[in-house]
Amino acid sequence: MNEASTAADHDRYSRQIRFRELGEEGQRRLAQARVAIVGCGALGSAQAELLARAGVGFLRLIDRDYIELSNLQRQTLYDEHDAAEALPKAAAAARRLKAINSTIQVEPAIDDLTPATIEDLLGDVDLVMDGTDNFETRYLINDFALREDIPWIYGAAVGSYGLKMPVIPGKTCCLRCMLLQPPGGAQQTCETAGVLGPITTTIAALQVADALMILSGHIDELARRVTIVDVWAGDIMQLPQPEPKPDCPACGRREFTYLTGKRCAPIGLCGRNAVQIYDRERHLDLQELAERLKPMGTVRVNDFALRAQIDKYDITVFPDGRAILKGTTDIGVARGLYAKYIGN
Repeated sequence: MNEASTAADHDRYSRQIRFRELGEEGQRRLAQARVAIVGCGALGSAQAELLARAGVGFLRLIDRDYIELSNLQRQTLYDEHDAAEALPKAAAAARRLKAINSTIQVEPAIDDLTPATIEDLLGDVDLVMDGTDNFETRYLINDFALREDIPWIYGAAVGSYGLKMPVIPGKTCCLRCMLLQPPGGAQQTCETAGVLGPITTTIAALQVADALMILSGHIDELARRVTIVDVWAGDIMQLPQPEPKPDCPACGRREFTYLTGKRCAPIGLCGRNAVQIYDRERHLDLQELAERLKPMGTVRVNDFALRAQIDKYDITVFPDGRAILKGTTDIGVARGLYAKYIGN
């Protein structure tokens, strides 16, 4: 780095450097840091922008989805042109971030995070940021991060409610310590319950604050708490985050089940333009799910199955959590639809 660029960088980050706890050394560490953001929706796009503006040297943006008009209410990196062109979120986000900060490296990965891809996508980073919309992917991140001793920061938001939790391998409880299995039944999603922009940006900002502490060398000073926020009710609550549980399957017994690919493995149905997903841990109340989906399309339900026609997709759901999603052979798309309409 030449003298001119050093002076320009110092000016760019001057207000951050003047924050005593971070300072010159902290900024230098940020410039050398590598971060993966999994999911470039509401949480991920806000995380990415804050980290880019802070000068984090390398950002990998991982997302399989495309921009829709309904995203613009809360997904801050995108505009109407992106939605009209149906651009991949990772590509559009990378283009926008390079316009914000041309001095950092931004790598879009238009891909699905799976056991087969996770080594390539997360194996060379210092920190993983959760911007996902489903627990299957979060448990996958959790297993990989624990196995590789990489910190990651869990976050979630729906309606007006959200929470964040840092996971520091060996020092804090992990996601499976807190939730041994994904929540059962159909879960509220942004598609079915809605979501407010202020809660997604709030949770993303809290995640990035943790990230800046970790990346700048202050991981031991990080407050080990679960933070819960409801922007509509005006409530903020923090709970002490336990230490790792010795009997936890992941961080205690080091059984990384989700890395094997055996949990909720989708399969394509040959010749049917469809994908089947079988979530063995989820048992559904079909009548309740039908009420959630009725505003989005045509829904028929009986004791044995629910069938919904939403946009171009024909979705059949069974009480044991199995679903057949007709209208795509792309497993990543099918998983996204399952998370969007049935639960994350």
